[in-house]
Amino acid sequence: MTARPAGRAAPTLESVAARAGVSRATAGRVLAGSTTVGEQAREAVLRAAAELSYVTNRAARSLMTRRSDSIAFVVAESEERFFGDPHFALVLRGAHAVLAAHDVQLVFSILSTSADRDRFERFARGGHLDGVILVSLHGDDPLPRRLQEAGVPVILSGRPFTETAGLSYVDADNVGGARAAVRLLVERGRTRLATITGPLDMTAAIDRRVGFQDELAAQGLRSHGVRDGDWSIAGGRHAMLEMLAAEPLIDGVFAANDLMAFGAMQAVTETGRSVPGDVAVVGFDDSPTASSSHPAITTVRQPIIGMGEALATRLLALIERGEPLEPMVMGTELVLRDSA
Repeated sequence: MTARPAGRAAPTLESVAARAGVSRATAGRVLAGSTTVGEQAREAVLRAAAELSYVTNRAARSLMTRRSDSIAFVVAESEERFFGDPHFALVLRGAHAVLAAHDVQLVFSILSTSADRDRFERFARGGHLDGVILVSLHGDDPLPRRLQEAGVPVILSGRPFTETAGLSYVDADNVGGARAAVRLLVERGRTRLATITGPLDMTAAIDRRVGFQDELAAQGLRSHGVRDGDWSIAGGRHAMLEMLAAEPLIDGVFAANDLMAFGAMQAVTETGRSVPGDVAVVGFDDSPTASSSHPAITTVRQPIIGMGEALATRLLALIERGEPLEPMVMGTELVLRDSA
């Protein structure tokens, strides 16, 4: 442990404020991670703190602010699903970048069993967290409401299965993205279209199926196949094999994520067909899988890292203000590659 030079007093919050040219209260808010301070004042305080080698006493600050300076990022999936789908890591990356910039600790948790859920809820209720980002919820999950009732601020990645007053969320335009995928397939001359959905206890999967159906109706076409998937490569392959067995003349497929699109392409090839020659395929996400597969997958890009950033930014604002935020729906765009 390095000793402080003799005669040199430890820097104080007052000395940081004086050097930055702001009030003690403003300096305190900046160093506590407040998002309500102007950027110029914030930069001045952080610069002054660095120049003076000022280190916040977290224990003292927690007693004063009644905050833990910790945010949980919680994924309600199995470990296999989490580590098998790059979507989660990209959302986590965006959230971590924002929290690190605000000197807030990120606590990561996977809730794959009821024991995991009970343990996490006890932890959250124990005052160890300032807020929670919840990702990949299924059905009418009671966890968000239970945390809210315990006074823990919550934000969801994705629209909740049941609309809940005061529950904030960040989502992508799933309906619009799916409609764009169908329009592209029709523009490519495909008329016998099918879709592979995600699990229909999740709103993203429901909305992407609705978009597929709505655009088919707008184009005056009927569906040539709908199969439920599980977001995995194996699930996409199995669903595609079933659809091709039932409707051999399918010439275009919209898969509700890139992993299932990749599985669908495997099935097309296994049955002696080609992509995109016989069957054009469009995915959703623009995950690393889409650009690295052969052929590369045409897909609907949702801003996955940006959604993680928005989740963290909005949760910090919710914690600071104590008021519910309006839902945020981020735009999507088509990324043209080789599969369609």
